Amino acid sequence: MGRGKIVIQRIDNTTSRQVTFSKRRSGLLKKAKELSILCDAQVGLIIFSSTGKLYEFASNSMRSVIERYYKMKEEHHLMSPMSEVKYWQREVASLRQQLHYLQENHRQLLGEKLSGLGIKDLTHLENKLEMSLKGVRKQKEQILTDEIKEITRKGNLIHQENIELYKKVNLIRQENTDLQKKVYEKGCGSEPNEGVQATFAISNGYDLHAPIYLQLRPPQTQKNQTSTSVMQFGLQLH
Repeated sequence: MGRGKIVIQRIDNTTSRQVTFSKRRSGLLKKAKELSILCDAQVGLIIFSSTGKLYEFASNSMRSVIERYYKMKEEHHLMSPMSEVKYWQREVASLRQQLHYLQENHRQLLGEKLSGLGIKDLTHLENKLEMSLKGVRKQKEQILTDEIKEITRKGNLIHQENIELYKKVNLIRQENTDLQKKVYEKGCGSEPNEGVQATFAISNGYDLHAPIYLQLRPPQTQKNQTSTSVMQFGLQLH
């Protein structure tokens, strides 16, 4: 993993500040030397530490760099309007050239305008495209991996919810079965003298919509009665 970004502000700890200054000073001096060698540039670098120590680097001599700096600064301030116009014209021409180079590079990356390129240029272009493809594929794989992890997490949550619902359904089924047993036992345990007999047609414990049939009969006739009446009621509960 790469290092996290540090906040660019004054380091309060004296020891850490001194260590950071030493490391970055060495790196800055090294970069200045490389710039002067690689680009044939005239570079002058002056550093004063917090304790007043001087560190410097000059590609030729510090005096010549400073003299050239003051000379260029005076020429810039004394620049006539015509010279200033020419300066900006040169800047515009330089920017147009950079834009043209970037447009040509973009076309080449798209596979266009390749007729003027040699084997070396084409190989370099191919390497650049392969590096770009590797970066794109890596980012794509990372996105797919994150999506798979998210889908897996949601699947686990749904699976857990299904388990809880299954437990609740089983509990309700068990309660319904117990309730039907109690009703059945109560109906079968009634005495004949009460004159009411209930018959139940109940299917298995999982069918909650099974019909229940009740048949009511009147009490038995007494000796002093001359006639009897029979009442039958058929009730069907759905």
